[in-house]
Amino acid sequence: MNWLKAVEDTVTGLGYEMVDCERNPQGLLRVYIDRLPGGQYDQAGEFVTVEDCEKVTRQLQYALEVANADYARLEVSSPGLDRPLKTAAHYERFAGQDVEITLKAPFQGRKKYKGVLEAVAAQEGAEGAQAGWQLIFKVGEGKNAVEQALGFTLDEVREARLVPVVDFKGRGRRAATPAAQDVSVDEAQELGDQNK
Repeated sequence: MNWLKAVEDTVTGLGYEMVDCERNPQGLLRVYIDRLPGGQYDQAGEFVTVEDCEKVTRQLQYALEVANADYARLEVSSPGLDRPLKTAAHYERFAGQDVEITLKAPFQGRKKYKGVLEAVAAQEGAEGAQAGWQLIFKVGEGKNAVEQALGFTLDEVREARLVPVVDFKGRGRRAATPAAQDVSVDEAQELGDQNK
């Protein structure tokens, strides 16, 4: 059993998805895991936690020892907010979201595009036609912006990643000065004196 198969079998056996696995010459083995959509660890709005990474790390240490894998250090982490898309299943899962792709060969003078990912069905009757993908993006600014679509297949993509979305709406705002009912009489007097 090779070490990569041991890693993948262990991660999927625990109910997670192995997004990527890197091994560098200095002996670092880095494994990126994610929760499977609809899986036992998938909860709405939740990401991979430290506990998830600890759980996978403990199991991987045993599995890699059995597989006699040579590594100096093991890191298990989430794929991050800019999660890479590597397989057709990844593209299907994240259709409708903002994605940044880098093409292998330039198209109209550029390789990088950012837009909304959509699936494109294969045309009926076309010989050798396969389902593909398209990126819907805007060209221009403001009222002059025009939507365009870039069709591509997975073979044409060098790298694809989700565009990170950071939402701070869940945080409550704290008032700069406390409301009168939240302070004692002595504190209210001090606040009144300061405001004069």
